[in-house]
Amino acid sequence: MVDFIQLQELIKRRLERDRAIQSIEVTGPTLEAVIADAATMLNVPVRRLEYEITERGTLGLLGIGKKEWRIQAYEKVVIAQKTAGESLLEEEAGEKAPVIEDRDGEIFVFLHSCGDALLKVTAPSGNGRRATEALVMQRLKSRDVLNINDDMVKDIIDKTEGEYIKVGEFEHHSYNDSVVRTEIAEGEMKAYMIVKAPDEGGCDITFESYISVFKSSRIVHGIKEDALRAFIDKPIYSEKIEIAVGSPPINGKDAYIQYNFETDQSKVRLKEGSNGRIDFKELDIIQNVLEKQELAKKIPAGQGKPGETITGKWLPATNGKDIALPVGTNTHVGSDGDTILADMNGQVVIVSGLVNVEPVYTVNGDVNLKTGNIYFLGTVIVKGNIEDGFSVKAAGNIEVHGTVAKATLDAEGDIIIHQGVNGKDGGHIRAGKSLWARFIENANIESGDMVIVSDGILNSQVDASNRIIVRGKRASIMGGRLRASEEINAKVLGNPTTGTETICEVGFDPKSKAELDKLQEKRQDIDKQLEEINRNMQALINIKKQRKSLPEDKEAQLQELMDTRDTLDNELTDTKEKIYKIQEFLSTLKNRGKVSASMKVYPGVRIVIRDASDEVRTEYKAATFILENELIRVVKYEEPDESVKKGLDGYTTN
Repeated sequence: MVDFIQLQELIKRRLERDRAIQSIEVTGPTLEAVIADAATMLNVPVRRLEYEITERGTLGLLGIGKKEWRIQAYEKVVIAQKTAGESLLEEEAGEKAPVIEDRDGEIFVFLHSCGDALLKVTAPSGNGRRATEALVMQRLKSRDVLNINDDMVKDIIDKTEGEYIKVGEFEHHSYNDSVVRTEIAEGEMKAYMIVKAPDEGGCDITFESYISVFKSSRIVHGIKEDALRAFIDKPIYSEKIEIAVGSPPINGKDAYIQYNFETDQSKVRLKEGSNGRIDFKELDIIQNVLEKQELAKKIPAGQGKPGETITGKWLPATNGKDIALPVGTNTHVGSDGDTILADMNGQVVIVSGLVNVEPVYTVNGDVNLKTGNIYFLGTVIVKGNIEDGFSVKAAGNIEVHGTVAKATLDAEGDIIIHQGVNGKDGGHIRAGKSLWARFIENANIESGDMVIVSDGILNSQVDASNRIIVRGKRASIMGGRLRASEEINAKVLGNPTTGTETICEVGFDPKSKAELDKLQEKRQDIDKQLEEINRNMQALINIKKQRKSLPEDKEAQLQELMDTRDTLDNELTDTKEKIYKIQEFLSTLKNRGKVSASMKVYPGVRIVIRDASDEVRTEYKAATFILENELIRVVKYEEPDESVKKGLDGYTTN
């Protein structure tokens, strides 16, 4: 049994031991990568790794703002499952008393050429037995030792210092001395010795004598001195013993390229989501790089290390071979002469053995589970369609030869969709510049410049910083909400047969207007919350006036309401300031703003120009709606600019 005092002391020692456990901090682009690196650095399998996430990584937007994963890792301590007290005590006992080999004390007798008999006694270890005086005397007499100093023998046995000390003499017969013979083999890379045992009165061979014999036999390098000293204590006679080994030459390693990206393009790096599930849409196939990023580094060729035979002959070594840096398209050599740097943002690939950065990434088919989501620091071209639930984000343009379903597209440049968009009331498309498409249906669109469509826009929310132009054989806008700062222009606005609401808003910045709408909704929500809080507070205050005091729980409730009211008051003040700034900005805009239809405008279409709003009640033909004297007026149809008709890079609305 383990009492409380023992357990307390045990836990204290365990805590001290845990503090001494080696831990390391590792960073990397993914959790899987940093765990693997930590296991390598600690030299343990992943299953024996414990770690704490100190900072979660994020992808950022197109690699911008990307944060790396950071963990604190250490080796897991495995304890066998036993009863609470036994397992702890056994572990502590193991720490205090490491396993010690049981070994008896040993006796060594050495007969020196000068006629002296030397004795060495070693101490036992573990549960080994000490050398006894009787056993020592027996060993000395077996070697015919004379004039034994009994007191010296006893002193050596007691001290067991493990050093040879003279304890007697012997009658030396030099013709019976031990003899060593050497043999050189394997191209002078190894040497062996065969030792003949001494006969009666013969002496043993000293370390210095062995070395002298070796030198006379030309053995001067690679002598195993530790093995030789052990042999002197425990000689093995009449057997071939390896006593020297030469040093073979070590050729220098050839120069090689250390790549800072995955060179095997067929590898798929699946990512685990925060819920522990694998996200099969995040295949991490594209390897984005930034301008001036280090892509690869040449590790210089190594110098060869000459060898030496046991007879002292020098063996030359070959230096490693140098190689050229595999610099390809859109890359260059760094100032150090050994690194390859990117000339631009894009995708790093190896083509014909050369490191290239490609500004365009082409998907030869659909964006689906096979390709995963696409994130690229350049232009993306999709030869097929983009399926539901997938995303394509690019720092350049995005061009889709097929259709876009309920997906997410985000480009810093233009977006060109050769067929059209069927968002199925989901997904989102944002173009930093202009967006071109054949049709837009049930989708959310945002453009930093223009939205140009040929066949029509149906039940969609479309925001453009400048213009929304629908020109083609079926160029109509039916249903949804469209916002542009300068112009909305189509053949037909609205629908005579359905009651779907079509709202066209111009004369202001759509982003600012959208932000203003959100802030005004937020303001209304705060006003409602404050109204409810004030009503509840007043009820509690009235009760307090009547009863002179409130129960403790009601007093706490009143205080909580007051704190919430103060927080909401501050939030309301901040919201009002933001609303005022946006309204002030919108009032400075000088956009004239107009909504035009070259053929018809059906009743039910709502026209909003700046702060004025009007619902169309009668059908109009070839009309343009403008703002004049704070009122919306209908004038003769006005054509859009020629620049809009021409299209982008030959792609026209027709």
